[in-house]
Amino acid sequence: MALYEHVVISRQDISPQQAEALNDTLKSLVEAGGGTVAKIEYWGLRNLTYRIKKNRKGHYSLLAIDAPAEAVKEMERQLGINEDVLRYLTVRVEELDLELSPILARRDRDRERRDDAPQGAF
Repeated sequence: MALYEHVVISRQDISPQQAEALNDTLKSLVEAGGGTVAKIEYWGLRNLTYRIKKNRKGHYSLLAIDAPAEAVKEMERQLGINEDVLRYLTVRVEELDLELSPILARRDRDRERRDDAPQGAF
């Protein structure tokens, strides 16, 4: 089976719970096709560089997938039909990176910095 990284951007109008439900749906599609999802990261609601279908923001998610090509094609077909999905990108990789992605690692590092700052500092 091949290894893939898959990023999905969904509409800003849906709730974070609906974005997580979309991730679960994608996971079940991959597993039905004989693959596995090694990692799912929800990056949250982020600003888009330019408007996509009249949206200024989108819910970003990253999936690390180990699946046959047919399962990935079916997942992409389903995403093309789904009205909540603005964009998606699937990239074949040599190996899956199961560590925290740079986006979430930076968010955690910034959170730790704020927690370590002395109280009353500007």
